[in-house]
Amino acid sequence: MGENRRKSQNGSVVPLDAPSAAPEKRLPLLSLLELAVLEEGHSARDGLAAVVATARGAADLGFRRVWVAEHHGYSPVSSVAPPVLAAHLAAVTERIRVGSGGVLLPNHAPLAVAEQFMTMAALHPERIDLGVGRGPGTFDPDIMRALRRGADPATDVEYRADLAELLSHLGGGDGARVLPGADVLPEPWLLSSSAAGAELAAELGLPLAFAYHIRPGNAVEALTRYREKFRPSRWRDEPYVLVSVDTVCGATDAEAAHLVRPAYLALLTAFAGRAAEAVLCSPAEAAATPLHAEAAERLEQLSAAQAQGSPETVRRRLAAVATLTGADELMLSIPVYDPSVRLRTLEAASAVVPAV
Repeated sequence: MGENRRKSQNGSVVPLDAPSAAPEKRLPLLSLLELAVLEEGHSARDGLAAVVATARGAADLGFRRVWVAEHHGYSPVSSVAPPVLAAHLAAVTERIRVGSGGVLLPNHAPLAVAEQFMTMAALHPERIDLGVGRGPGTFDPDIMRALRRGADPATDVEYRADLAELLSHLGGGDGARVLPGADVLPEPWLLSSSAAGAELAAELGLPLAFAYHIRPGNAVEALTRYREKFRPSRWRDEPYVLVSVDTVCGATDAEAAHLVRPAYLALLTAFAGRAAEAVLCSPAEAAATPLHAEAAERLEQLSAAQAQGSPETVRRRLAAVATLTGADELMLSIPVYDPSVRLRTLEAASAVVPAV
């Protein structure tokens, strides 16, 4: 795989377009990660309605699952309450699996999370996924303290204890106590962007959702450790890896870069410590925004490892990520507001997706 990757300035490994990155006959199973992206000037109702349309489109195209994220105090994203949004998506779709990507466990009581997702599983049997992670879901320390009711960020020991408690509610004999009469469970997943989180998923025998769209340079080491250290459990006999990838399809590579630029400009603003100022502007406004050399290089690094471009480029890059990571499943995150672009992206990828 050395031919189709390179080192970025900070040492992370990112895939490149190259002859060796040509697509296989088929990609792995495909799924969708929804952030409920919200363009400046639109209402929350607009953003959430677009999520429903995209989720239905993914279902019609044979995608395996649709997950919603948890973010707080970040105006480009309106997915703030995964249980609420996931429950709604489950109600307006029929076969596609629905869940969280994910519930950030330090922000919630494990028992409350178990009650919410077991209720969803009872309403929509064999369709509910419970993906959990450790991150705060916000750039704002005041929001972080408010979510945790003044407590400090969770330590590794506290996170492990919360996760153990959650799993015990789901599968340790407490199910009937959590939800009387419960006879079906949500499927638990662990989210991670690091080797440490991947090792924890292996230790617990959980399927792993790796945030390649956030930290692509960590992927190879983390997934290698996960597969090497995996212990079978009641949840999974063998390791299973889902990899999330930012994916945007334009008519050309240049158009895709134009469409994704607003989301990456918002991220650059947040990374610079000014998350409160971050907005998802229109592509035209983003194109007119000048960047200094360092920011331009950072933007190029953000996009170089992801699947953005023409339909052919999107499929080639998804295949390259699948080859690099050995993913059993790819989950597309589409960081643009325009619902028509999101649907076009799903269609481009699904041209080579196997039937579920």
